[in-house]
Amino acid sequence: MPLFSSLYPQLRLPHFKAALEFGSTSPPSLFIKNSQQPKCSNSLFPPANQSVAAIVFGDGSSHSRLYPLTKRRSEAAIPIAGNYRLIDAVVSNCINSDITKIYALTQFNSTSLNSHLARAYSGARLLKEGFVEVIAAYQSPEDNGWFQGTADAIRRCLWVLEEHPVIEFLVLPGHHLYKMDYQRIVDAHRQSKADITVSVFSKTKDEDLGFGIFKLNAENQVLEFRDNPETTGVLKSISVENFDENVKYNFPSMGIYVINRDIMIKLLTEHFPTANDLKSQVIPGAISLGMKVQAYQFDGYWEDMGSVAAYYRANMETIRRTNKAYNFYDRASPMYTLPRHLPPSLVTDAVITDSVIGDGCILCKCRIRGTVVGMRTRIGDDAVIEDSVILGSDSYHHNGISEGEATSIPVGIGEGSHIRQAIIDKNARIGKNVMIINKDSVQEGNMEANGYIISGGIVVVIRNAVIPDGSIL
Repeated sequence: MPLFSSLYPQLRLPHFKAALEFGSTSPPSLFIKNSQQPKCSNSLFPPANQSVAAIVFGDGSSHSRLYPLTKRRSEAAIPIAGNYRLIDAVVSNCINSDITKIYALTQFNSTSLNSHLARAYSGARLLKEGFVEVIAAYQSPEDNGWFQGTADAIRRCLWVLEEHPVIEFLVLPGHHLYKMDYQRIVDAHRQSKADITVSVFSKTKDEDLGFGIFKLNAENQVLEFRDNPETTGVLKSISVENFDENVKYNFPSMGIYVINRDIMIKLLTEHFPTANDLKSQVIPGAISLGMKVQAYQFDGYWEDMGSVAAYYRANMETIRRTNKAYNFYDRASPMYTLPRHLPPSLVTDAVITDSVIGDGCILCKCRIRGTVVGMRTRIGDDAVIEDSVILGSDSYHHNGISEGEATSIPVGIGEGSHIRQAIIDKNARIGKNVMIINKDSVQEGNMEANGYIISGGIVVVIRNAVIPDGSIL
């Protein structure tokens, strides 16, 4: 594998936050503040922007349950809510929590993700020594293969991660949608004097959402860890003295960890030098060694995007704007992304209800209901789009067709087509009078050779696919 490591310029936080909020590059006089920030932090520690480094994993795996959305991109690069990508939620949480040392470790299908991070977060200025730095899988004299897992990736990147004198590492999956003030979990970690703090759902249930299940006592100390019990039956546990072990609860892990810097180094280089995975090897190993592992209970909205159905549901919830959904309109805790400087969407005699429309769309005499429409989407006359997610296009085409293309079907959705409960990936070419309605109510189907699959009853048209005129899916 070729060596690839992008080192981005140092950034300044207030200018960056204000520039993305107001579209200006000049230093503003008023800055956005995080209303969820704790009123009192531990004064014995330096501020989080000096003492905490975030490690964000941009990839799921080569066997992502979000396929075919991950056929040519990593999970964290998947578009969400018209204008954003999933990685923006996690990076925005860091910025809004004043954690400005951010490393993104990437590997699978990472080209678009690396490009997005470089363009979105390296051109502005964060406070003092803040940065967003991409570290892609690379070869070296000591290591000449892929990252074998989260623990292996961190171990191989310690030489970069140790450049800054931080106290804790905040480990984050990059493909989840949620808002969290990370200063709260850091403060809880410090106040409990824990070696490791894990974030768990506050609701007790036995469902494993992919990161294992922790059993806690009344003091939120971890007693046991169960990793994928339905498939492996593996149970790793430890008894904790001086606590009432009769009071136990099961909490699904969110895959978010605060780990003391020195503990992280010892775990990866001394105690478990061959461990590949944090979740299934290093965290249970720390428990078995008698380290203090605490839990931080989170009760907000969180979607792990563990399936096509979950991704579809998260997009649909952006339309409803209920208290249970992710709030994209929170001025105190905004989501940042790449400013694309697109023109306003052009709507010509269209009927649009309960929908989200991204920037730069061209919507003709069509009907759109309950749909998320991504950037640069073109929809023709008399088309009907219902309860769907349209990811849009990467660029504009003259009349939807570029010179020299083999097909006469333009990028976008053709005249008279009807789409219901579907996901249309980027740059797809939907011909005229096409019916994408899952007419046979199929739950699972692989028609990738024909440009689409069906997952959980949802038709997913693959990126760059061509659906001929008159097709019925």
